[in-house]
Amino acid sequence: MPRLAHFAINADDVDVTRRFYATTFGWQFAPWGPPGFYRVEADAAAGPGVTAALQQRRDLVPGHPTTGFECTVAVDDVDRTLKAAVTAGGRVLMDRTTIAGVGHLIWLADPSGNVVGAMTYDNSAE
Repeated sequence: MPRLAHFAINADDVDVTRRFYATTFGWQFAPWGPPGFYRVEADAAAGPGVTAALQQRRDLVPGHPTTGFECTVAVDDVDRTLKAAVTAGGRVLMDRTTIAGVGHLIWLADPSGNVVGAMTYDNSAE
């Protein structure tokens, strides 16, 4: 069964937002990947198997900055998930991309415009 595996907090000012979550919830942050991207060290608080990130705000839909928490669902087959989403009236915002050592990711919009990621996790992905 697919499960929530990751969420990201998009921020205009990453440093201010990082201090907010550190002060409010006691979360710690570790730099990871590109500049302005942090892994949230709050796994126990987020729930079993859920990871989290704080990152510079971006537009998954061109011209529309992503607001709110950005969620990624772990799936067995990201390609099958993409086809199912389109059949169900969703839109593809980002075709399959590979994150080395992590897996294969797509971004979708549901029929109401809500954004959701789907990832097939694969530590051997290149």
